[in-house]
Amino acid sequence: MSALQQQDDGVCGAGHLFPQTALRDPAEVMRLDRMGSFFPSRLSFMRALIRDLADAGATCNRTVFELDQHGFGRAVYAVDIGDRTYSLCAFATPLDPTERTDRVIAEAWDSSFVLFDGVPTASDLDRLHASAPRQEAARYNSHDLVLSRANRSVRLFEHVVDRLASGQQPDGGLIGKIGYLMRTTAVYGNGKFGIADRDLIQDRPVLGGAFRAEMLAVWLIRTFTHDLVDHMAYQRSPSSAVGLDRRLKRHLGIGNATGLGMAPFLVSHPELLNNWMLARETALARVRAIRVAEPGDVERFRSLLDRAALHLNQWNVDQERQQSRIVTLRNELEEVKELTSGGFLASGEPWDRLMAVADRWSLEGVELLVSTLIETYPTLVDGLADCMTATEHRRVDAGMTVDALASLIAKQWSWATELDYEDPANCRRFWYTSEDKLEPRIGDRFSEAGAERERPLDVARRVAVLAADLDDHDPHSKVAEVLLERPEHRYAVQRVQTLQRYPYSEIRDNLIGEDCLPIDMLRCKLSFFGASKFDPKSDLWTRVTLFQGAPLTDELTAPDVDDWWLPAL
Repeated sequence: MSALQQQDDGVCGAGHLFPQTALRDPAEVMRLDRMGSFFPSRLSFMRALIRDLADAGATCNRTVFELDQHGFGRAVYAVDIGDRTYSLCAFATPLDPTERTDRVIAEAWDSSFVLFDGVPTASDLDRLHASAPRQEAARYNSHDLVLSRANRSVRLFEHVVDRLASGQQPDGGLIGKIGYLMRTTAVYGNGKFGIADRDLIQDRPVLGGAFRAEMLAVWLIRTFTHDLVDHMAYQRSPSSAVGLDRRLKRHLGIGNATGLGMAPFLVSHPELLNNWMLARETALARVRAIRVAEPGDVERFRSLLDRAALHLNQWNVDQERQQSRIVTLRNELEEVKELTSGGFLASGEPWDRLMAVADRWSLEGVELLVSTLIETYPTLVDGLADCMTATEHRRVDAGMTVDALASLIAKQWSWATELDYEDPANCRRFWYTSEDKLEPRIGDRFSEAGAERERPLDVARRVAVLAADLDDHDPHSKVAEVLLERPEHRYAVQRVQTLQRYPYSEIRDNLIGEDCLPIDMLRCKLSFFGASKFDPKSDLWTRVTLFQGAPLTDELTAPDVDDWWLPAL
């Protein structure tokens, strides 16, 4: 029985046990190339946030809108959730076009934002208006939950304003190609730069889930971008301006540029990573255990394949490697549709049989199928979204014997211990923290300085060194004795013992090898956020779209409030 099954009975998930097949082997799932092929699902944080807002009867109102004719000034959007209110405070400021950049090291932005705990007073707004445009350079307090900033899309923003001002809707093809009016370059939470610690909100309704406060901020930023173009169009031509069509608003999400700052998170939070992965794998196992697919579920599955096909046709990127993968996906999706169009799904265990033959397709093809299957069965899987947080414990079982520890390494870490770390190809990269923005970076050990400040993402190498040193100790002695003699092994011992308890907690690849692609780590994490339209700009950073297709702030009571997976225009 899995950890999630054990928690389901009144603690986590849907409140009772569901049949499920065996989970996929962590040794198969936790490889970077597969993790870098993930798609968003019903369990993604943005999806879970919107469901919870709708279930809680949340309402959203624009309470302040003080923008001049150029769209500069401030606005506030208040969300009422039960007896609590959260307010997005938005500040739009002039920006020289030469200063507009996706990089986190930028020092000026078109707009900046703070998600405020409560209803801000005039003095709160004045404080934030002075602070937010300075971002990390300013001071914040525990009322400030999230800090963010964004730049206007160079290709789309002015086009939309101009068309609306002339009484026309913007070009749908351009909106479909770009998909956002603004692109964030950072969304900070969890106590960074003096804002509120997660402990303050972790037990609150709706915001208690993973990254919910950050996702709420982004959803409200999206509303601000819609209102901003409407306002600027009217200011430009009051007699002819029209508002942005609701259908186009719904398709316009928020762009995001994500770099290496996100990658080490998956390594430094192993229990959390395990719970994300375990929820996803459990959802798949529940679907695979279905004995007979009801006609309505088959119809739903096929309609989702059609939607995915439209989404893929509207997903095009400049990077040749990813574009080639998209083309492959399009072809493979047609194969899936052909395979499942006849009587294949009418026989017993249809979804398990479908997954059994899925190895004929690429990793992206398989993982798109996984997300499609999960999307087909909301009642079966939605409760698992409550299982995706973790109380992390950095403990070591010092009473474990050396023999038991060595056995764990031999059983679960052969992928790490079999590598030759004297080979430059297996240790070329090193991870460090930049001095300017305190953000993770990656360097070349043999051509760049700074390896002495390496961050401990070299988990595989550390475990391999530990395994070699254990050969010099009495197998019946205790781990405590090893650590007294070699305290530098404490981290590796902790990782080995954590993997024993949390089977999906470890990326089973060498993160300092020259073949490591950090972009895979970024895509994995972003898929759990709910991002789509991955647009890699290198192996180190990508653009994505957030909340594309999501309900608008006045649509939380709509019957299709949760039906926006892989949107297509």
